[in-house]
Amino acid sequence: MPRSTLGRSALRQRLAAFPLATEEEPFGPGVWVYKVCGRVFALLTQEGEPPRLSLKCDPARALELRAAFATVTPGYHLNKEHWNTLALDGSLPPALVEDLVDHSFQRVAAGLRRAERQALAIHGSTT
Repeated sequence: MPRSTLGRSALRQRLAAFPLATEEEPFGPGVWVYKVCGRVFALLTQEGEPPRLSLKCDPARALELRAAFATVTPGYHLNKEHWNTLALDGSLPPALVEDLVDHSFQRVAAGLRRAERQALAIHGSTT
């Protein structure tokens, strides 16, 4: 099966490009954690194949995705209702992965305080 064009390097760049996004390793080496204003919107494994990407998701959509794709599972070590983990083995359409990355960022950004949302708007976010 062909690999997705969204490898770790491309995903790292994509995730870090969001306004006010930070890349951290709060759990030590092994997982990059992406935050906006201190709130997690994505986690990406540093090693192993396939790469695994955990994203926040609307609960109803999360269930739909799990039913439609074997490589989408409840969030690993996360709230299973609001998080999915994607095994990026090339079976998920890259456009869907990008959409889910955007969706995760937007869900987290929507829950920020007003001043934080205003700061995002100043820095070019579409949320």
